[in-house]
Amino acid sequence: MKTFEICVPCHFGIEAIVKREIYDLGYEITKVEDGRVTFQGDWEAVVRANLCVRTGERILVKLGEFHAEEFEDLFQGIKSIPWEEYIPKDGKFWVTKATSIKSKLFAVPTIQSIAKKAMVERMSEAYHTDSFPETGLSFPVRLFLMKDEVLVTLDTTGAPLHKRGYRTYTSKAPISETLAAALIMITPWRKDRVLLDPFCGSGTFLIEAAMMGINMAPGLNREFTAETWTHLMDKKLWKDIRDELREEIDLNVDMNLQGYDIDPEAISIAKKNAARAGVEEFIHFQVRDMKDTSHPKKYGFLITNPPYGERLEDKADLPELYETLGKVYASLDSWSMFVITSYEDAQKYIGKKADKNRKIYNGMIKTYYYQYMGPKPPKRKEDK
Repeated sequence: MKTFEICVPCHFGIEAIVKREIYDLGYEITKVEDGRVTFQGDWEAVVRANLCVRTGERILVKLGEFHAEEFEDLFQGIKSIPWEEYIPKDGKFWVTKATSIKSKLFAVPTIQSIAKKAMVERMSEAYHTDSFPETGLSFPVRLFLMKDEVLVTLDTTGAPLHKRGYRTYTSKAPISETLAAALIMITPWRKDRVLLDPFCGSGTFLIEAAMMGINMAPGLNREFTAETWTHLMDKKLWKDIRDELREEIDLNVDMNLQGYDIDPEAISIAKKNAARAGVEEFIHFQVRDMKDTSHPKKYGFLITNPPYGERLEDKADLPELYETLGKVYASLDSWSMFVITSYEDAQKYIGKKADKNRKIYNGMIKTYYYQYMGPKPPKRKEDK
C-alpha cells in the first residue's frame, strides 16, 4: 500500500505525548514541530490514528509543501497537486481552514479563494470539464503558512478528535478530551492507583482515565470524514480495525476513580457523560466541596482543572481557593498532584513550589501544568 506523510496537529506543549502515541502505534515519526507531529503511513495508518490517537486534534494527509511569497506562487503550488487522485468528479472540495504565521501572504479569505480556484483549474484539466456539481463526498482541505512555506493537507477526521461522542453535556469551562488525556499521560498514573479530581465538572479527566484503564480506543463511537472515501480505501478496513480494537477492551479492571464537584448539576452531567462513554461503572461521582476532599489510601493522584478566574469578579476568590487546595493536598498521604491553571500565583497560594512546571496552551489561554510529585509506592514482592 502506498505510504505518505500524515500530520497530527495538537495543543502547543504536548507534542512529545503525541509523538509517543504514534510510536506506540508502530509508525515512524518524520518531524516534530510546534503544535504538530508528522509521521509516515498508509491508509491503514490513517484509520488507526483516527480511532486510537487520544491527544491529537486531527489526522491530516499531507498533499504538498512549497514556498510562496506571492499569490501566483500559491496558485501554481496548489495547482501542481494531483487533486484528481483524491477527489472524484462530483466531490465537494473546499479550504475549510487556512492559517498564516510570519508569512507575506496573510489575508486568509484571499488565500482560501485562490487555493480553491487553483484546485478547480487543476481538476478542470484532469476531468475535461468546467462544471463541478460538488454533490458527492466531502474533501475538506487545510492550509498552513509558516514563514512563506505552505503545507497543504486533506482532513480525514472531520469533527476534531476531541469530539469522542460521549460529551453531549458540559459544565462551565470544560477542558477538551484530547488535552485531558495528554495531561493524564504526562503523569506516572496507572490504572492500579487512585485518581481523584475535586473540580471534576463534566468528568472529562476521569472518563479519559477510565477509557485508558480499560484500553478503549477513543474514536470507537464516532464517525470520520474519510470513512466515506471508498475509492481510496476499502470501507471494510474501518470495520476490521474497529472490531480488533473492541476485542482489546478489558472490562475486568479494578479502578478507583473519584470525581467531586460542589455543583449538583455538574455531577449529574458527569454521570451522563460517563454512561455515554461506557465507563460509568469505573467512576464514583459525588457532590462535595473541594475543601472536604479526603481519601484513606496512600500514593494516589490528584489531577484537576480548577477555576482560572478569567472573569474579573472571580479573581478575588482565587487566593483562598488555591490556599485550600494546598491544604487538601498536604492532608493526602504520599499523593502526587497535577494542576492545570492560568492563575500565575497558584504556587504561591498552594504554599509549595511545583517539582515541574509545563507551559501548555489550552485553546488561546496560556496555562501552567504544575506537577507535585509524591513518593513512589514500595514495590510489591512479586514485582521484584
